Amino acid sequence: MIKNFLVINCTGKNNDSLALKFNNKFIIENIPKKINKNEQLVNNILAFLKKNKAELNKEFSVIVNQGPGSFSSIRVSISVAIGIKISMKTKLFGYSNKQIDELSLENIEFLIDKNKLENKLIKPIYIS
Repeated sequence: MIKNFLVINCTGKNNDSLALKFNNKFIIENIPKKINKNEQLVNNILAFLKKNKAELNKEFSVIVNQGPGSFSSIRVSISVAIGIKISMKTKLFGYSNKQIDELSLENIEFLIDKNKLENKLIKPIYIS
């Protein structure tokens, strides 16, 4: 069962954000549009975790939005998520924009409860 998780919701659209659930709290933070998101994603994640006093470990899961969206944004998001999985021994899951209309605790928990998250293979969906 997924209890604590980090959501990387970066598809290159206007609503790129990070979300975190731990210690029964759920926090969402938009990623500033004035920076180059692809180059700053790791720094944004580290600052977000530090600000919320969260440490990723094997008890955490990383949930990444697989699109549809920008090729480079999705590839960067997935690459960062895989890096976190390898370095922190977290579990990795993916979801599609088509599955939920907005990033919220209720929507993510719905995907978890209904086993709608993919955990074997991340299949990005690009907009060309």
